[in-house]
Amino acid sequence: MEASLRRADRGDRVGSSVVFLATLLTAATPPRAAADDAAENPPPQAVEQIVITGDASVVERLNGVGSGTEIDSDTIRLVGQNHIYETMVRVPGVWVSKGSEEEHLTAIRSPVYTGTGACGEFLYLENAVPIRPAGFCNINNLFEINSEQAARVEVLRGAGSALFGSNAMHGAINVVTPTSYTPGSIAYENGPDGWNSFKLSTSANAADQLWRFDGMGVTTNGYRDDTGHDEQKVTLTQLGPVANWDVHSTFEWTNLNQETGGYVTGYGAYKDNQLRFTNPNPESYRDAWSLRFVTEWQRALESGLQLDVTPYFRRSEMQFLQHFLPGEPLEQNGQNSAGVQTSLSSTYGKLDWRSGVDFEWATGHLYEFQQRPAVGSAFVVATRPVGAHYDYDVDSLMGALHYDLRYAVTDDIALVHSARLEYLGYDYTNHMLDGDTREDGTPCPIAACLYTRPADRDDSYTNTAARIGADWTIEQNLSVYALASNGFRPPQATEIYRLQSGQRVADLKSEQVTSYEVGGRGEAKPFGTTFDYSTAIYVERSTHVILRDANGFNVSNGKIDGEGIEFDLTWKPIDGQQLSAIGAYSKFTYAFDGGATGGEVIKDGHDVDTAPHWLGSAHWRWEPRPGIVSEVEMVYQGRYFLDAASTATYNGFTLWNWRGEWQIDPHWRVFSRVMNIADIRYADRADIAFGSYRYFPGAPRQVFVGVEMSLGDWR
Repeated sequence: MEASLRRADRGDRVGSSVVFLATLLTAATPPRAAADDAAENPPPQAVEQIVITGDASVVERLNGVGSGTEIDSDTIRLVGQNHIYETMVRVPGVWVSKGSEEEHLTAIRSPVYTGTGACGEFLYLENAVPIRPAGFCNINNLFEINSEQAARVEVLRGAGSALFGSNAMHGAINVVTPTSYTPGSIAYENGPDGWNSFKLSTSANAADQLWRFDGMGVTTNGYRDDTGHDEQKVTLTQLGPVANWDVHSTFEWTNLNQETGGYVTGYGAYKDNQLRFTNPNPESYRDAWSLRFVTEWQRALESGLQLDVTPYFRRSEMQFLQHFLPGEPLEQNGQNSAGVQTSLSSTYGKLDWRSGVDFEWATGHLYEFQQRPAVGSAFVVATRPVGAHYDYDVDSLMGALHYDLRYAVTDDIALVHSARLEYLGYDYTNHMLDGDTREDGTPCPIAACLYTRPADRDDSYTNTAARIGADWTIEQNLSVYALASNGFRPPQATEIYRLQSGQRVADLKSEQVTSYEVGGRGEAKPFGTTFDYSTAIYVERSTHVILRDANGFNVSNGKIDGEGIEFDLTWKPIDGQQLSAIGAYSKFTYAFDGGATGGEVIKDGHDVDTAPHWLGSAHWRWEPRPGIVSEVEMVYQGRYFLDAASTATYNGFTLWNWRGEWQIDPHWRVFSRVMNIADIRYADRADIAFGSYRYFPGAPRQVFVGVEMSLGDWR
């Protein structure tokens, strides 16, 4: 009954999504007369040109030292992602593994971490501003960003806390929003299983201000039973002078209503032609919305300094049924936050410098309730009681001091140094009985209840991070660099106050990573062709790591060693042909003996589970004539272990995809995608939990077709 009600609700939401997008399209389409007038009096920025302020980019902040990848708007348009995973396969050393519908887990130079605070290993930004407050990450945060209509997506690989603060432990993903004038366009795409996608972009120049609207919506039934989602994203942009300031403001709203598919269980279940399309948890769902307002103010001072002030406000709410846990408790959480980033920058001789102060306030809440008895062993059922598990609020305050330096020793050699000092304080209030009892205060049979609530308390964490490196331009098209850096992340609020296994206090320290890296990039022209390349080699150690094992227990104070090599190659043999390949080999091992009571045994030297040694992709792009693009893609994921004892494995997969587009004339573009051409049976992600193999089965062959109409001159 509950599942049918959820499906009926989703049907209403899908309908509302179509009405919402149709209203936007009608309102934004200019009348014929207005279009003619615009053609006769074109705005001063009528040429399509993406304008990105320097502070919106995280790659520019690297100052040429470190590993950063940029995916441009043309590539994003061609990819036409159903899921952010499809874009991220173009970045070496990155695996954003696909869960059900829009869910995902991220790995950047790391294993795939799980657990309530695992999202804290990586930082997600929009225009270089974090999309969530420090300490309140969400492991699926990327569905709260309009990456589908981005000007570009940037990925920083390696420790970035000195530049961007907490959670940039292993890397960061930054989505840069468009800031260009465009005459506007409407795009529609249709695909299998009720897939319908709408996109609208339009802009205007008025009183020295650029105003831009980007909106998208998706409805789909999903390729598995009782799955699918309804999603909308809107980005509003202002760019222009205000008084004596250059101002760039962005408002973003996202909404997701999703029917979540649970794991299919049993060894090799993803290969079964019936099981792979089923959903063992038809009652599961995820509803989430977010909004952000960020306004960056830049001003050149008479002293030669540049002042940047960026205030922001954010809010998000989410509720979801935790299908991956015995008992499937319902979680409801939300955050409100506001802050400001400030900096002064200038150039003094050979020295470029920047320093700043950041402040942030946030408040968050979490409520968890289990409606039905858990299913499993007698111990599992007894320790996961029906009723409320948690109900608490957390207020937080973050403050940071930071600076970046770049010194040109010679015309060819530059040194870089960055440092950050950051404080994060929590004020926690429990609204239930303290301890590890049931909601009414009675004890659980057999053993203490798994869910434990600490008493009201305050906690604080102070961390420092630094990076130091050198860049050497050997010749015009060849440079090498060396970098030493460290990163940190304080324990997330859920790790401190959502305790388990009878803990009274979470004795957790901030996670730390120390990394050393060398790399190079360049361009060669063998036999009249063009060959671009970049590579990086790194070693790192993470300490005070917080893990979740295969039995659902939290393990703290772990250590993990990592090492790897990454490459990115592009060859243009002749005009209209481009071959590219990215790849990474890595190895992550436990550097400690331990484990939680009742959980897995972890041995020093064993491979970390869910950490493929090999990841890569290759692309053949062919443009037989201007306006026609064809691209064949190969995606490879290597074998990985599913448990800490390295006894169970998943062998990985190789996928083939095709994408193409045809710009028929200035007004019309048609495009298509064929995903999983060979229709192989594979798993987007595999693991072992509570003694059972679990898989998210990959989608079968899918064909998508679409059309885009320009809103420009129609005379």
